[in-house]
Amino acid sequence: MPTFTEYESFDGLGLANLVKSGVISAQELVIAAIERIESLNPKLNAVIYKLYDQAKAASQQSLPEGLFQGVPFLLKDLLADCAGVPMQFGSRFAEGWVSPHDSELVRRMKCAGLIILGKTNLPEFGLSAVTEPKAFGPTCNPWDVTRTTGGSSGGSAAAVAARMVPMAHGGDGGGSIRIPAAYCGTFGLKLSRGRTPTGPDVMRIWQGMVVEHVITRSVRDSAAMLDVLAGPELGSPISLPLPKQSFLRCLTEPSSTLRIAVSEQPFFSGKVHAEYKTAISQAAALCETLGHHVERPTLPAIDQETMLLAYTIIIAADVAATIKMLADVMGQKASYARLETTTAVLCVVGEHFSAKDFAWASHVLDLLSRQIAEFFLHYDILLTPTMPAPPPLIGASQPDHFEKNILELLRRVPYGPLLRKLIKPMAEKQFALTPFTPLFNMTGQPAMSVPLFWDSKGLPIGIQFAGRFGEEATLLQLAAQLEEAQPWASRKPTF
Repeated sequence: MPTFTEYESFDGLGLANLVKSGVISAQELVIAAIERIESLNPKLNAVIYKLYDQAKAASQQSLPEGLFQGVPFLLKDLLADCAGVPMQFGSRFAEGWVSPHDSELVRRMKCAGLIILGKTNLPEFGLSAVTEPKAFGPTCNPWDVTRTTGGSSGGSAAAVAARMVPMAHGGDGGGSIRIPAAYCGTFGLKLSRGRTPTGPDVMRIWQGMVVEHVITRSVRDSAAMLDVLAGPELGSPISLPLPKQSFLRCLTEPSSTLRIAVSEQPFFSGKVHAEYKTAISQAAALCETLGHHVERPTLPAIDQETMLLAYTIIIAADVAATIKMLADVMGQKASYARLETTTAVLCVVGEHFSAKDFAWASHVLDLLSRQIAEFFLHYDILLTPTMPAPPPLIGASQPDHFEKNILELLRRVPYGPLLRKLIKPMAEKQFALTPFTPLFNMTGQPAMSVPLFWDSKGLPIGIQFAGRFGEEATLLQLAAQLEEAQPWASRKPTF
């Protein structure tokens, strides 16, 4: 019978196979996972809400005979409603809110046999690239506890990297799966727009830019979870149909030679660290050894200022509406006093821009999608860094005194040229930290971060691969090749 030490060496499918074959019970897996969380979480602050009693009870009952029967699992405390369980969105504003029902995604997870052990940490409402909410405090990176995990699925990535669970839920609206996956040395796949359900309560988050999936250690777990989660949702305006073939099965199918474009030039503002440039060259060489054609073409020119404004308008409108709706269902006034400053400012921005501005922003991003799709007529994959530099120290990405003053001013100014002018430096700072990931949320394309390299300080370097819309299978096949050629499963942090 596997011991506690052996628990951490299995991925999700491996643990499920042990349960199905009778080698170990689901109850024993749950106990092993709980022991590991209790041992490591005080150092990392990855898990913010524990469901141990419910998990133990579920493990003793008859579980669905799904792909992940009996496997311990964690939910990010955002979007994934679990009936009767608190959902705080990483915010003091939502304290006391309890999900009245399962989201469609969680329903499918439970049908796959997963056992939910708790909720993971995130920035307030998932609005930051670092996981440092005032409500719960920062999550620490298992590879260096003085550094950030990234965000917004930072708690999930830290939990997976630390082997608390083999995989955990995440969502991605600007890089929120790929960023923490890159910083924590895990595999993170952002899906095509509409690939998985986000309802029943909200079906088009950030106009479809937000997609939910998982962060994993193995490629096959990500593919298998996609088989579990993918498929149309009743009433959704953006659902994609199920593919003809299983994503898991496609990993073993013969793959075609891919035409891969390579670039370390940021789409938006930002500079790339020297070691990350080296990693891109090494990743390109690795792809060539696997038989793929690699080129370094000129990328389409993107109007950074226009895209920043359009992206910000859509997010701000959604945040303002979300806060209002949440206040209504909780029976409280939509006061910004309990919100972090950045969130409150986004609400103000969302309230002051007009319907005309929102329509303009949607049109701008539609044109961008067309522009990038034309580029992908000539290439199957675009290879870039996931992040431009190593993870910042905890606290380094928070607004400084000058920026806080600007944010406070933004809360008070009326809509007009001044508002646009003040938004610009705030948006530019965010995009300088994440110059590679948001583009594919804007276009709706799938993209993945693969943990292929580690830097001179022992920190992971994630490599991003983006594919054509709807072609997750191509990305997963390539990821499986990379995983076999340059395995990362045995690399784990010590802290």
